[in-house]
Amino acid sequence: MIWTPELASFLEDAPWPATKEELIDFAERSGAPMQVIDNLQELEEEDALYEGIEDIWPDSINQDDDLYYDEDTDDEGYY
Repeated sequence: MIWTPELASFLEDAPWPATKEELIDFAERSGAPMQVIDNLQELEEEDALYEGIEDIWPDSINQDDDLYYDEDTDDEGYY
């Protein structure tokens, strides 16, 4: 199961909390890429209730994280 921020973004409007089957149904109806559906099918717990993407992909970037990109920095991140 490989998640990227782009793939995870397809689940932003999912009906959280949701079961595996509800998430797969949402992904199919919303036109998510097959990789998203494949990833959801690989979830082990059939009846688990997932509260958000963090339950599916613990390494996901939370919107509350303080991440920014400054175009004035060089490749090493220094000014």
